[in-house]
Amino acid sequence: MTNRILSKRLGTIAIGAGLVAATIYLLMITVTLAHIQTVSGQVPFDMRPSGYAPDEAVALLQSLGADGRTYYLGRQIPLDTLYPAMLALTLSATILWLGRRLSNRRLIRIGVAVSISCAVFDYAENVGIAAMILSWPGVSDPLVYTVSAASILKSVATTLAVALVILVGIQRMRSSRKKHAPTVG
Repeated sequence: MTNRILSKRLGTIAIGAGLVAATIYLLMITVTLAHIQTVSGQVPFDMRPSGYAPDEAVALLQSLGADGRTYYLGRQIPLDTLYPAMLALTLSATILWLGRRLSNRRLIRIGVAVSISCAVFDYAENVGIAAMILSWPGVSDPLVYTVSAASILKSVATTLAVALVILVGIQRMRSSRKKHAPTVG
């Protein structure tokens, strides 16, 4: 496969996955997570980048009530099953697309690994949220701390992955400028 074809495919994947991820995210923010917040009067687990303590988790689960917990499991978790993969694909494809001509392949590998870790931590968070809901009212402190750690790690990894996309983009622009700069002398 030629570089031009590979570049076009990576660009198409990055844009396509990005549109799917953005659509799912918008749906979660405006519908499912908004509904969870309205029903409970509290911020959903998914929207707590700094984590939460056991008492906060219990308060959210209790305020959701049986219908709210069922909604979380039946609506938010399924949407958030597709989103992490789409986000990781978007970030990875963008890093590969922008970085395909860069000499620093290590940065590209790190960027892809961090992008994939976003999805891994998001899936761990989702499984943990489902476990907390299913174990209600007997939610254990170790479970809450583990899920909270996954939420924090998801947030850190996502922030780092986006920063790496920006860094690779900046390096790509610098590389292009050097390549197209007029030679003196």
